[in-house]
Parts: sequence; structure tokens; C-alpha cells
Amino acid sequence: MIPLSTASLKTESWQQQLADGYCSIRELLSDLELSAHFSPAMEKAAGAFPFRLPRYFAALMKKGDPHDPLLLQVLPVAAELQHTPGFTTDPLQDEAAYEGHGILHKYQGRVLLIATGTCAVNCRYCFRRHFPYAGHQALKNEWRPTLARLRKDTSIREVILSGGDPLVLSNDRLKKLIDALADIPHIRRLRIHTRLPVVLPVRLDSGLIEILGNTSLASSLVIHANHPRELTAVLAQALTPLRHAGVTLLNQSVLLRHINDDLRTQVTLSEALYELGVLPYYLHQLDPVQGAAHFAVDDHSALMLHRNMERQLPGYLLPRLVREIPGAPSKQTLPGSQNRKNFIAG
Repeated sequence: MIPLSTASLKTESWQQQLADGYCSIRELLSDLELSAHFSPAMEKAAGAFPFRLPRYFAALMKKGDPHDPLLLQVLPVAAELQHTPGFTTDPLQDEAAYEGHGILHKYQGRVLLIATGTCAVNCRYCFRRHFPYAGHQALKNEWRPTLARLRKDTSIREVILSGGDPLVLSNDRLKKLIDALADIPHIRRLRIHTRLPVVLPVRLDSGLIEILGNTSLASSLVIHANHPRELTAVLAQALTPLRHAGVTLLNQSVLLRHINDDLRTQVTLSEALYELGVLPYYLHQLDPVQGAAHFAVDDHSALMLHRNMERQLPGYLLPRLVREIPGAPSKQTLPGSQNRKNFIAG
């Protein structure tokens, strides 16, 4: 693994660690002793969807292993440049669900708020890798019309902060937004979807814990871990104060070919999550976004894997195997979703 200074982890702010992350593929591969695996196609792929990676997460990767499951999630590759039938730039039809001012409204009683277009890491399978964030996020000076729209729709009970990654916002900005949401009488629940705790656990600082622990909204933090090696002692330590503050902790992952599409990895992931106080929530079939077809697992294999997981895990540790289908009233559990969409990937 890449040596990482424990002192720097303790002394540098999360903002500084975020800014100091890898933005050079060559540098990462050199530090991983994989320079011979570099190809110009990697930089071409990064030109279409930028490469970004915190050094903390890179330090969890094994040196000399081009098939490391953490590396495969973040390394741009030539396969991203291939156009695969059925894979599009807007696989979930987010544009059709967009109501303006950063609001995506797909499901009854809840809306998703695009709080920012920035992430700490650009996962190569990201379903929003082509999303036009510049004109579709709730920027600071646009929160007033966003809040006015939410206040007007009394059917909304829950707001989901997404992006990008909402935790790249400062505590001050998050507090102002969350306080404003809590002032809307019919909004009762807050959900935050984030990869940041997994790739940069230091982000879960005391200020953020205070914000989430003191809001009147029932708060859930949905982290995104795909592999048990992402669940470290550092992450466990960072999550503990959130649990004590009464924040519900959930995990959603994506089923990824050659990364976590085997029984041992999935069972270990679910059990390790529970030890951290996190309940497995969703195991997503890959959204068919252009540039990510090489990650896809066919439905039959996914179903067989999930059935074998069911045999080895108690019900509360078994994530729902789901696919999001544009226009459906909720996430669709396999195999029922096969009746709505024929998606078989190689």
C-alpha cells in the first residue's frame, strides 16, 4: 500500500487533504509501482471525465496490483471510450425529473437536491458522469427559490442531499441549508448521500456531527462503500460519534464486475458494515451510463449472487438488489425489474 503519514491525517484539515489529492494518473501509478500499466488512453478517458482521488483512499490500495478492487473503481481506462448500445449520457432521465433550482423530483413524498456538482473522488461508474451540473445545482445564491419551491409543495416529507457530494460543502453552508429545511413544517426527514466518509473519513468532523445531531429533522447518512477493504479503523472511529448523535447510518453499493461480484466479498462487506454500525441498504445494478459498460454484471449472475447472500446473511444484513428505472414509482427490486427493462450486459 502507499505510505501515508498518520501525522498529516491528524493535522491537515479535510479541505486541505481534499485539495492535495491525486489529479495525475501518472503520479498515482508511479506511487503504486504500476507505471508500466500507464497508457495514453487513460488520459483521454480522464479528459472526458476528470480523474480525482484523495490520498487517503489511494493509501488503501495494494502496490503492484493492477487488479486491486479499489484502484479499478477510480482509474480511467480505455474501455470508457467505447460506445455500448443501451448505455447513454442520461441513463436515469434526470433531465426529465428536473424541476429547477437543483430539485429532482422522481418519487412521491421526497425530492433530491443537487447541492453541488463536486465530488472528492470521481468513481468511473458514476451514473452522473455526464450530468450538466453547471445549470442544475442549488447554488448558494439560488437556495431561496429552492426553499420557496419546497415550502409550496406540502407533499414533500423528505429531502435528499446529493450531487456531486454534499459533504464537500462547508459546515457553515450545510448548517444554513439544513436549518432552512428544518423550518419548513412539512419536511420531517433529511437524507445525505455521500462517498466522502469512505474516501476521506476526516470529513466527519465535530462541526458536522453537531449539525446533524442537533437538527430537528430525522437524519440519515447513506455512505457508499463497495468493498470491505474500504471499511477501515479510521472510518469506524469517524462514524462512531454520528451513531451516538442519533444519525441513522446506511450503505448503498453498486455491483461491479471483477470488483465485488463474488459471494465472499459481498458477505464480508455486509458483516463489516454492521460492525461499524451501518446497515446494508441497497445493492444497485449498474446504471447504464455511457463509459461504464465494462463494470456491468448481467442480471442472472446478480440474482444468483444475491440468492447465495440470502443463504449466508440474516435478513437485516441483506441489501436489496435493485435497479432504478426511469418513470417507476420507486427503486425496482430484481427480478421484478426485468419485466420493465431488458438489460443484459456482457
